[in-house]
Amino acid sequence: MNKPFYQDLKLGILGGGQLGRMLIQSCVDFNINTSILDADPSSPCKEFASEFILGDPTNYDDVINFGKNLDLITIEVENVNTEALSKLQKMGKKVFPQPEVIKLIQDKRSQKQFYKKHGIPTAEFVLLENKEDLKKHINFLPAVQKLGMAGYDGRGVFKIATKEAIEKGFDAPSLLEKLIDFEKEISVITARNESGDIVVYPVVELVFHPEYNLVEYLFAPAKISKEIEQKAFDIARKVVEKLEIVGLLAVEMFVTKTGEVLVNEVAPRPHNSGHQTIKANYTSQFEQHLRAILNLPLGSPAISKQSAMVNILGEEGYSGIAIYEGIEEVLRIEGAYIHLYGKKFTKPKRKMGHITIIDDNFEQLLQKVEKINATIKVIA
Repeated sequence: MNKPFYQDLKLGILGGGQLGRMLIQSCVDFNINTSILDADPSSPCKEFASEFILGDPTNYDDVINFGKNLDLITIEVENVNTEALSKLQKMGKKVFPQPEVIKLIQDKRSQKQFYKKHGIPTAEFVLLENKEDLKKHINFLPAVQKLGMAGYDGRGVFKIATKEAIEKGFDAPSLLEKLIDFEKEISVITARNESGDIVVYPVVELVFHPEYNLVEYLFAPAKISKEIEQKAFDIARKVVEKLEIVGLLAVEMFVTKTGEVLVNEVAPRPHNSGHQTIKANYTSQFEQHLRAILNLPLGSPAISKQSAMVNILGEEGYSGIAIYEGIEEVLRIEGAYIHLYGKKFTKPKRKMGHITIIDDNFEQLLQKVEKINATIKVIA
């Protein structure tokens, strides 16, 4: 793939959401032409891609027709047709992350078995086929049931504390995971290129919305001990090495009250827990993903500034054309940077954008997070 710095390279991205939009912004810096495949004619990537193809990333024929004239195919969402990607790979196309890695990660059941096989610490679990299986594991409660396939952004996850709640559980292939008494939730962004070089970003600490089961905000670096930090680094690196993934991998983990670090889930793409890297790290997660899939030298993941990232979510009770309240007030806050995703319509819990905040003083950083959370609203 020795192009005159990539101005002739044809890169295809499956998915046209906000992750693809931010990836395109890094592609522009590298003279890379981008083709997007997405089923939404008004997707966030529509106006930014060199070429936009209307089609379904989960449809075999759509993916084959999309990829056959491209040099390299990547993803911004893992809900894609891996059989088509494998076929494109056999046709001589570069596909990163590799189809077999995406397929494994698509199924949370396969993920958990992978961790167990390779001695990667994770919560105790049992596999379920249906609700009848669930009823056999009352003694395993309290636990969290997770759908094997199709769960994302808090969907497909159900907390079962008592046997009475079992009737509300999923009647589908899933897993039942022991409820972890954790102290913190953290995430580590990693990257690996074809040559096998690996970089690991500093640990970030995630704070979840109390109702939505979505990240409300995060701060970086995480406020954890050196011992916990090293455990997180070592685990994230081991996951990447065992997967042999080419590209970016986000590793989400629990820190228990007894000092254990357990893998929760992984994502083989740019991730919500890495958005602050655009402003706060020497190499953003989006540029790093490009470096990895192009087999270029990986950039420094080091933090240049202490930061926080606040997700801008659609307000409850509002669906329709998005109206952003509080933008001007946020812009008056020193060190606050707004990133909107170009989504015309809002609905409850929809990710509409994010705000990165930079401040050398941690207490001031948290105060700014609280002010921004109370100020910016997306209504209709």
